[in-house]
Amino acid sequence: MNTSMADEADRALELWREGTEVLLAGRVDDAIALFTRSLETLPTAEAYTFRGWAYSFAGKLEEAIVECRKAIATDPRFGNPYNDIGCYLMEQGRWDEAIPWFESAKKASRYEPRHFPYLNLGRLHAARGEVAEAIAELEGALTENPGDPVALRMLGHLRHKIN
Repeated sequence: MNTSMADEADRALELWREGTEVLLAGRVDDAIALFTRSLETLPTAEAYTFRGWAYSFAGKLEEAIVECRKAIATDPRFGNPYNDIGCYLMEQGRWDEAIPWFESAKKASRYEPRHFPYLNLGRLHAARGEVAEAIAELEGALTENPGDPVALRMLGHLRHKIN
């Protein structure tokens, strides 16, 4: 990478990090503007994904899904947008459509935190009363992230339910 491209990449990353901090501080519109500037500097799967996340905070789930699709087109190895699309579809009550997105997230080669799609599929199956499937997904989450408190709590609840 030449110096100019390296500078652009550094600037895009800086804007993305700033956007993430601003989003977590609850300033959604400011975060969207920073992610947009990052994307204008250098399009990355991360900036598209996080701009989608910001749109979801504003209740704009269709826009969030569009951003995640752009992220996947930019880097199909990045797992976060697959998981996020699954979550947005679940929020819309489109549970059957969400499942393949979580499965794709589980297979993505570049994804942290890797246990999230397992947790989300566990939630989905538990909500549908599919206890065995939910338990299998939560055990998968614990394989990826041993000791995860959310998975342990959900698993304990489901096991108690079937005893």
